[in-house]
Amino acid sequence: MVSFACKQIDLKDILMCSFNLNKTEYNLLLFLMKQTESLCASSIGEMVSKDRTTIQKAIKHLLDMDLVHKHQVNLDQGGYIFVYKIKDKEYLRKRITEVVSEWYNAVLSEVKKW
Repeated sequence: MVSFACKQIDLKDILMCSFNLNKTEYNLLLFLMKQTESLCASSIGEMVSKDRTTIQKAIKHLLDMDLVHKHQVNLDQGGYIFVYKIKDKEYLRKRITEVVSEWYNAVLSEVKKW
């Protein structure tokens, strides 16, 4: 946890703020971090007790934030499904560090202007 003058900021706050995640998206990100294999939206929904459409909406935002991989799997009987897996944890650390650095530089710039 980081102390910033008047407020304690934990990693959850940093992640949610850095990538504009809501609670469902944040929880899905944590869930995917614990998984060793790619999963489809309906499987994820069953495992976290959420509707498939809720999972799909949350995954779309995680994809938009470039936090997960999307991969098409062709089915033997025809058709396909998409499966999702979290990006490498080092990559996520780098992304968070970049966002925090940008924030720091913006704050520093505003203080200098003042």
